[in-house]
Amino acid sequence: MPELTKAQNKRDLEKNERETPRRFLVFVLFSVLGIVVLSALGVWQVERRTWKLALIDRVDHRIHAAPVAAPGPDAWPPINRDDDEYRRVKISGRFANDRETLVDATTERGMGFWVMTPLTTPEGFTVLVNRGFVPVDRRDPATRATGQIDGVTRVSGLMRMTEPKGTLLRANDPDADRWYSRDIAAIAKARGLNRVAPYFIDADATANPGGLPIGGLTVVSFYNHHLLYALTWFALALMLALALARVVRERYFRK
Repeated sequence: MPELTKAQNKRDLEKNERETPRRFLVFVLFSVLGIVVLSALGVWQVERRTWKLALIDRVDHRIHAAPVAAPGPDAWPPINRDDDEYRRVKISGRFANDRETLVDATTERGMGFWVMTPLTTPEGFTVLVNRGFVPVDRRDPATRATGQIDGVTRVSGLMRMTEPKGTLLRANDPDADRWYSRDIAAIAKARGLNRVAPYFIDADATANPGGLPIGGLTVVSFYNHHLLYALTWFALALMLALALARVVRERYFRK
């Protein structure tokens, strides 16, 4: 029996010696792959940070520039979020007050609604205008009748891009007339609008008759934690590289 145990132990030792180099090679390969992937993620975050800072700079110039005419149908195809959002624009036309849409809003003034009103231009196209905020108890247009502007009016504000489908937690429900985001296509369809611009305008702080809606509440803010993410990925890559170096040193240079 002792002889069998010794023979078994010897076989196990030989098997372990044969498998150890393979395990070590697999460990090294996966470690190197992990270092490469983590480093690549860090580089990607640095590139994202560069892009985000350039975007913030462009937007800052737009919101402080003099307003330009809101683009008509001939200029719609090239309009996009990166190049046009938050551009200061101006436009003239007539509000279709009977087709306004209330979109849930949470602002510095509390909870309420954005008043999205179609504005029809003399050129024959329509732009949805976010005229501003109204509190919950003023959602009924009859409670703010003086703010329902008739006749030709002029609007200036910031160009914004559509917000399709709703929010992360709540989807728009056109059939129930419940809106949680400013989805241009869905609102246009629900209100029977034609030739609608692919953008809407957040009206500036110019006071409306009667004080409602309250414009000029656009929050211009960009999520920018890319540097922190980059440092995290690079730190993880460095930690993995140090662990690999230690294992290699102990295997080949131990006394």
